[in-house]
Amino acid sequence: DAELITMITKIHAENYGVYGARKIWHELQRRGVRVARCTVERLMREIGLRGLLRDKTPRTTRPAAETDRPRDLVKRDFTATAPNQLWVADLTYVRTSVGWVYAAFVLDVFSRMIVGWQVATSLYTDLALDALKLAIWRRQNQGADLQGLVHHSDRGVQYRAIRYTQRLAEAGAVASVGSKGDSFDNAMAEAFNSLYKAELVRNKGPWRGLDDLEMATVEYIDWYNNRRLHGELGHVPPAEHEALHVMTQPVIAPLKTS
Repeated sequence: DAELITMITKIHAENYGVYGARKIWHELQRRGVRVARCTVERLMREIGLRGLLRDKTPRTTRPAAETDRPRDLVKRDFTATAPNQLWVADLTYVRTSVGWVYAAFVLDVFSRMIVGWQVATSLYTDLALDALKLAIWRRQNQGADLQGLVHHSDRGVQYRAIRYTQRLAEAGAVASVGSKGDSFDNAMAEAFNSLYKAELVRNKGPWRGLDDLEMATVEYIDWYNNRRLHGELGHVPPAEHEALHVMTQPVIAPLKTS
């Protein structure tokens, strides 16, 4: 068992120490190591390794006044059949040695990919807007057409600001907003916030301030998008899930004209 224990310990350490037996077993399978899941569970108990437990975290956005609120186009159906059909967005906060730091994220529902993010010391509109701008730039830079994309958020003032809705419209996206005071209406975005707080913020803190949290957030998102196994995706990372989707799409050859 010594060699297997070494591999389990390495995988656990490489993945922020958050993997439990199920994810470590799936990662071993991906690496061609055939072992029973019960064996992984037994060895992890013997060496004192365990996965990370998540706590619920409070909401951060402040509802905007009830003026021309966009409709809820999602109605808690957080499913998509391809990238860039549905994005969800939300904010969270982190206590540091010098005060609060806030983080905004934009997530693609199809793959759970974090497509946009920003970290700042203020909750003003620019925090959420900068995350949206990055998401739009990244996807369009990959050649994506965002026409008809649904962007879903809660009713926070940051997401209903004029500059934010204008940027959505410029990209051809449609805004969707959940109902008042109901976290289930933006459940997927809030679930990521919970994950971020558990796997990075509480797991690797305390934090000195904006700079070290921002650097750690960039590293975390790179891991989350490209290496973290997601049970909802069949235990593959978001980037791999999107790549597999592209490979299964038919290639349409241009028509030849005589």
